[in-house]
Amino acid sequence: MCTAPRGPLVVAPVYDGLCTFEFSIVAEVFGLPRPEMGAGWYRFASAAVEQGLLRAQGGLVVQSHGSAELLDEADLIVVPGWRGKDAPVPASLIQALQRAWERGATLASICSGAFVLAATGLLDGRRAATHWRYAQALAVQYPAIAVDAQVLYTEEERLFTSAGSAAGIDLMLHLVRRDFGVQAANSVARRLVVPAHRSGGQAQFIERPVAADHSGKLPRLLDEIRGDLRRDWAVDVMADSVAMSRRTFLRRFTEGTGMAPSAWVAQVRVEEVKRLLETSTLSMEQIADQTGYRSVQVLRDQFRRALRISPRAYRLQFASP
Repeated sequence: MCTAPRGPLVVAPVYDGLCTFEFSIVAEVFGLPRPEMGAGWYRFASAAVEQGLLRAQGGLVVQSHGSAELLDEADLIVVPGWRGKDAPVPASLIQALQRAWERGATLASICSGAFVLAATGLLDGRRAATHWRYAQALAVQYPAIAVDAQVLYTEEERLFTSAGSAAGIDLMLHLVRRDFGVQAANSVARRLVVPAHRSGGQAQFIERPVAADHSGKLPRLLDEIRGDLRRDWAVDVMADSVAMSRRTFLRRFTEGTGMAPSAWVAQVRVEEVKRLLETSTLSMEQIADQTGYRSVQVLRDQFRRALRISPRAYRLQFASP
């Protein structure tokens, strides 16, 4: 017989114009039955923070578990987006979030939900993330916040903010990892079929991810690099492979990916090292060879520089059983 969870209460505010995908992320991570996690696992509830008919994107009508009073009981409140960067936030919701913070609750947001947390004043003087499309608007409306348009998510003293929708999954897994440990987060990630861990400092995807290259040369090059990381991908080698001058290539690559070629290749190599550490039993020498590092020491140095953790420690934390 399954025992109902008795762990931390996670509450997602729902509102007219609810961002369906962002809400679903919160419900998926915290609201699904997970008997394997034991009775201490999260409890989940949705709280209507406005009166009347509440609609969600996609033509859905929302019926919540309860009213905004649930926010006063929550251990963790996750704001699943907001209906618009210029849409006002109800004073009652602002006050409920402020009360929750003052009594020790954790507050988090996904994507445009950062505007709700910003309206409380709690993010003033702190770093915050949101979708790159909203970053400038957030910075203009709330100049006291250090808006970081590059990262996937931020953590500032019980205040968590994340970038676009998929980054919300990364942040929710980070919260699980914080509360219940690595193995619990890995278990949830496997059910979601997503990577177990992406660092909050990892860069967001930006507008025009090589879509501006109508010839298709750059996308093909990126696929070629991913498929052969052993090769020495110097800038001149990459430029020659797409029949561009060095100057033209540098400009178009940076416009298309938001990164310099060498930085992009370095990031891809680190991501592949992470994947191999998580999913294989290859030695460090074998991983270095497969991912194009000159030596194991170079791999270790660049991995630690990128993630602030050694490859060995990363494997111990995130390797699949």
